Amino acid sequence: MSRALRIEFPGAYYHITSRGNTRSDIYFDDTGRRYFLSLLQQICERYRWICHAYCLMDNYYHLLIETADSNLSKGMRQLNGVYTQWINRTYKRVGHLFQGRYKAIIVDSNEYLLELSRYIVLNPVRARMCHEASEWPWSSYRSTAGLCKAHECLVVDSILAAFDEHKSQAQEKYRLFVSEGSNQPSPWEKLTNQIYLGSDAFIDEVQCKLDPDQSLIDIPKIQQRQAKKSLSYYQELYGKKEAIIKAYASGHYTLKELAGYFGSSKSSVSRIVNSG
Repeated sequence: MSRALRIEFPGAYYHITSRGNTRSDIYFDDTGRRYFLSLLQQICERYRWICHAYCLMDNYYHLLIETADSNLSKGMRQLNGVYTQWINRTYKRVGHLFQGRYKAIIVDSNEYLLELSRYIVLNPVRARMCHEASEWPWSSYRSTAGLCKAHECLVVDSILAAFDEHKSQAQEKYRLFVSEGSNQPSPWEKLTNQIYLGSDAFIDEVQCKLDPDQSLIDIPKIQQRQAKKSLSYYQELYGKKEAIIKAYASGHYTLKELAGYFGSSKSSVSRIVNSG
C-alpha cells in the first residue's frame, strides 16, 4: 500500500497521532507514560521541536508539534522507535508496539491551533475516562490551565497568548474555552486530501513548499490531486458545461453530486463529461 506524503518544512505545525498495534495498549502503567514524556522532551531538544499540546491515552497518543526544521520524520522515528525498544526491554516483550506509521496532519496554526489544542485535551472526556479535562493527569491541559507546573516537553505560551496578554487571565479564558468544547465536532471533519487542515490558500502555500526533489512515486492518488474546490468555485468561474467538466476532472465529485448541484439529470451530466 502506498504511503502518505510527509510534507516537511521549517515552521510547520502537525497534529500527530499514533496507535497501538491491533489497538493494544502502548502505556502499561504510569512509569511508561513518564518515560514517554521524558523521551519527547529529549526529541524536542534534539530536533528543535515545540510541543504545544499532548494527550496520552491507553492505546494511542496525540501531539501538537511545531518544527523549526524539516525533520518531522526523523524525530518520529526516534520517538516511536526508542519508546518501543524501552517497552520491549522493560516488559520483556517482542514485536511491534505501534500500528504502522503515525498519522500527521499539517495544520494552519492561524486557524486551528486553539481548536486542536482543545480537541486533544478533551480526548479522555470523549472516551468517558473522566468527566472533565482537569481530571486526566496525562495531557497538557492542567499545565496550560495553570493547575500544575508544565512538563519540560511542553510550551504553553503560544496557546495562552491567543487568549490574553496577562497569564492568569489567559489561563482562565483557556479553561472556559476548553469547557465549552465538549460537544464541538472533530476538526478532522474539515480535513482535505487526508493531510491538510486549513483553507485553500493555506494548502496552496504549503504545496509551494514541497521539496522539488521529493519522489512522487509513493504518494497516494488522492494526495496527488489538487485540493478540493467547492462547486460554487467552478460555477462562478465557468459556464455550466465547462464547470461540470472541470469539477468532474478534479476527481472529487461524482456524476450524481454534479447532477444534484447543477439541477440536471445524471445522464445529462454524463453526456457533458464525455463530450469534454
